[in-house]
Amino acid sequence: MPPEFTVSGIVSRPAPQVHEAIADPAQLSRYFTTGGAQGRLEAGATVTWAFGEFPGAFPVTVVEAVPGRRLVLRWGVPPEVGAGETTVTFELKEVAPGRTQVQITERGWPDTPAGRQASYGNCMGWSQFLSALKAHLEYGINLREGMYA
Repeated sequence: MPPEFTVSGIVSRPAPQVHEAIADPAQLSRYFTTGGAQGRLEAGATVTWAFGEFPGAFPVTVVEAVPGRRLVLRWGVPPEVGAGETTVTFELKEVAPGRTQVQITERGWPDTPAGRQASYGNCMGWSQFLSALKAHLEYGINLREGMYA
């Protein structure tokens, strides 16, 4: 069975605000994409994300974008891991007024030792994303600043 994972957390902000923090490249660049994000996450768009800890920018294709509810993205598997793309799905659900559960699922990794290892790294990355998103929206701080430099 190909590796896949789901991580989740609750952010004390309304779903539309959480969605905007993910979709807006200026905000995403302040707490997650340490090398910057180019392009808004809108259905049909291809944007780029860069991370200081990895060389180069990564193209990200936006498959679906339902404001305040759902984002579906695809991006390539690293060449040293194999061929193909993974699908990343963000599900946003207000669980109480002003409190949004963010669930992130990534699937499509090759069912190989390298694919499993890469999926573990991304699972860690998406878990850190959730913490960084929460810190950014609730406290205005960037948890990733200096973390990988």
